[in-house]
Amino acid sequence: MIDNNKVVDNLRSVLDPRSGQDIISARLISELKIEDNKVYFALDVSGADSNIKMQLHQACIEAIQKDYADVDIHIHMKSADKSTPAKDSVLPQIKNIIAIGSGKGGVGKSTVSVNTALALKEKGFKVGILDADIWGPSLPTMLDLKGERPKVKDVYGKHKLIPIEKYGIHVISIGFIIEPEQAVVLRGPRLGGVIKQFINDTIWPDLDYLIIDLPPGTGDIQLTLVQTVPVTGAVIVTTPQEVAVADAVKAMNMFMIENISVPILGVVENMSWFTPAELPDNKYYIFGKGGGKILAKKSKSMILGKVPLVTSIREDSDIGMPSVQKGGETKEYYMTIAENLVKQVELRNELYESTKVVEITTR
Repeated sequence: MIDNNKVVDNLRSVLDPRSGQDIISARLISELKIEDNKVYFALDVSGADSNIKMQLHQACIEAIQKDYADVDIHIHMKSADKSTPAKDSVLPQIKNIIAIGSGKGGVGKSTVSVNTALALKEKGFKVGILDADIWGPSLPTMLDLKGERPKVKDVYGKHKLIPIEKYGIHVISIGFIIEPEQAVVLRGPRLGGVIKQFINDTIWPDLDYLIIDLPPGTGDIQLTLVQTVPVTGAVIVTTPQEVAVADAVKAMNMFMIENISVPILGVVENMSWFTPAELPDNKYYIFGKGGGKILAKKSKSMILGKVPLVTSIREDSDIGMPSVQKGGETKEYYMTIAENLVKQVELRNELYESTKVVEITTR
C-alpha cells in the first residue's frame, strides 16, 4: 500500500529550479491522488524550459521510486495562466518584503535595519536581511561576518547562493563577494543585475519578513527592487534635522509615485536626542526636534520609534554584536520599532491587496 505522506516526503528531495526550495515547500505540487498502485499529481512548471521540465519529471519519478519501485506514476505538467504575470510569484516562500530606505547616508539606516531584523527574530518571526547597499555594504561588519562567503548550490545547472545564517537570521550581502577595500564601480543594468541575482538566484528559506537595506537616496537599485519583487511596504529612516528630512521626503515620494505605490509603513527617527552616561536624566536635542513627525505626517503613516544617539549602539555595531543581540538598555528601542512594524504590516495586509511587481515603461 502506498503511503501518501511518504510520497510527499520523497518529493521534498526534488528542487524547484527557480527558488532552490524543494517542490513541496515551493507549492509546485497539487492534485495529489493515490489509487491502488498509481500515483497522480500535477507539477507546476511555469517558466521552465523543456530541458528543465524533463529533469523535473525524471527527478519526481526517481524520488517516488526510491521506496515504491513498481509504482505507476502519472505527472501532469502544467503552467500558470499566461494572463497572470509570472514574476509576481517571485519569492512565494516570503510573506512580507520590507524595504528600509533613507534620503541620505549617515542617518543610521543599516543599524536600524539590522537591529529591526533581530528584534523581529526575537519576537518569534523567521527573518532574512538583504544588504542592497552596493556601494557601502555594512552587514558583514555589523554581524561579525567579515571574510565569510556564501555557499553555492547547483540547481539543474544553475548556481544558487545560500544565505549565511547569523544570530538566527539569514543574510546576503555584496560584502560577502567582494574584498572589503575593493571599489564597486557599477551603474545602470549591472547594478540591477546584482540585485536581481540576490533575489532570484538565492535560496531564501520560508520567511515571515525579508528586510531590504537599501542604499540612501533614489536610483537604479530602488527601481530594480520594485520591478523585481512585490514590496509589502517601506520604512524611512531619518534624523530630526531639517536637511535630513528634506532628503528623506524625496526617498519617501519615490515609493509613493502613482505607478509604484509601495505603502509607507512608518518612519524611524534616529539620533533623536543625546543622553550622557553621567547624566542619565538629561536629553540634549543635538539635531533638533520633530523631523520624524513631519515625515510621518507627509506619508500619512506613523513614527515606528525613536532611537537616541548612544555610543554603545555604534560600538556594538563595530564589533559585530548589534544592540538587540547584545541586550541592555538600547534593545528596547528596536523592540518597540519591531512591534509597531508588525502592527503596521498586519493592518496594511488587511486593508489592501497584495503588492504587485511594478511595471515601469519609458517613452
